[in-house]
Amino acid sequence: MLFYLTIAYLLLEFGRPQDLAPALASLHLPGLASALLVLALVLSGRVELSDKQTRLFALLLLLMALHVPLARNNYVALQAAKYMLMTFVAYLAIATSVDTLGKFRTFITLWLGVHFLLAVHGIAKQGQGVGGFLGDENDFAMTLNMIAPFSFFLALSEANRAKKLLYMGLTGVFVLANIFSFSRGGFLGLLAVALCCWLRSPKKLRSAVVIAALGLVVSLYAREGYWARIQSGWEEGVSAGTGEDRLYMWKFGWKMFLDNPVIGVGQDNFPGRFGDYEGDERLDGRTRVWRVAHSLYFTLLPELGLVGAFIFFRMLYWIRRDLAAIRGSTQPTILPLAYAMEASLVGFLVSGAFISTLYYPNFWVTMGFVVALRRVVALEASPRIAATVASGGSGRLWLRQV
Repeated sequence: MLFYLTIAYLLLEFGRPQDLAPALASLHLPGLASALLVLALVLSGRVELSDKQTRLFALLLLLMALHVPLARNNYVALQAAKYMLMTFVAYLAIATSVDTLGKFRTFITLWLGVHFLLAVHGIAKQGQGVGGFLGDENDFAMTLNMIAPFSFFLALSEANRAKKLLYMGLTGVFVLANIFSFSRGGFLGLLAVALCCWLRSPKKLRSAVVIAALGLVVSLYAREGYWARIQSGWEEGVSAGTGEDRLYMWKFGWKMFLDNPVIGVGQDNFPGRFGDYEGDERLDGRTRVWRVAHSLYFTLLPELGLVGAFIFFRMLYWIRRDLAAIRGSTQPTILPLAYAMEASLVGFLVSGAFISTLYYPNFWVTMGFVVALRRVVALEASPRIAATVASGGSGRLWLRQV
């Protein structure tokens, strides 16, 4: 039941049928799914809190709880903390319920299916997402950058010709939907993902051919004006257009961080506090108060300070350690999944440099995938190897033990 509820929650969170069919919104299905997930987790009796990422996530929630009474805008701080608490529940549900390789494969298959529907909807709507955190074209492109590595590596590793073509077709759809978004940050993220996929591929020549073929698809089917928009980003540089706008906001975001370096101003309080630092200065005569920072990193530092930044980057450290350990698996079906998650996180970190994605579920769900797969590998390995993996041991040590 926990496994199926986890699937239901993520279908609602990413597929967002409640946005496509407004009549469903009144049912509050995501909230209902979250409540059922909490109940199922408690009844399962299998919740494990010893993982480094889990403890760091709990510490992050504690920091957010501290901000609720301290932040200037208590309401938005409370709402952000509540949302992250529900995301933590989803993270725990993934790490707990996806406890076999078969379940993991099933989960990834459904995950690809949901994103395929999102991509088709985005192409039909000329690059717009379904709503919520997927409504903006930049956020939509970032999400596609994170899913494309899964279908790419599964295509390379699949022996069945029909499935190989299916996965490659999915990759093409994800890339095409990204291009339809007209997102310049999404394009840079896509380049980073492509480079990571090529570097991690064991057959670099074949991967280069596949990536070139996908590039040809982009060239042939890109919407009119796409390349002109991408080129305009290079022509504008950082001194005009959206580049100048972002630098303007990041300048005051940095000042906000310097004034509140330890724990920051509180989650979701950057927009409201921006006016304290902007003063009478106006870029193009317009204030940017109530606008987000347009950067993962300039959201993290001003809002959560050095404490929040330490927690986040420590999570990345343990994710990297887990992926290194997972790559030591002798099972041929596991290695592509580890590479896919690594490239997916690269897409998030690069695309997120230009959009405020810190509180979106994308990163936290992917971290749940990493923890779940590391647990699965540990259970299926020999006891000695399992001890190494469970403690976050290095992949090289694991390989030597094998």
